[in-house]
Amino acid sequence: MVNAQGRVTIPAQIRREAGIEVSTPLVVYVEDGRVVIENRDRLAARTRQEVAATWSDGGSAVEELIADRRAEADRESRP
Repeated sequence: MVNAQGRVTIPAQIRREAGIEVSTPLVVYVEDGRVVIENRDRLAARTRQEVAATWSDGGSAVEELIADRRAEADRESRP
């Protein structure tokens, strides 16, 4: 339930299971119509893993970005 100040209380058992303690930095976002509350450090770790998996083929995000920029510059320089 949302109180008059717009606050939501997370029950203690759920906080314990999620590893949420006093002063734990959280990220709150909406995903597929659901409100997601996530530990910031766990989100950062998961994001790093997902990025690493994306580039596990030996490619590089920097190299891909440079190639994209060069292709864009080539398109813009053509009449």
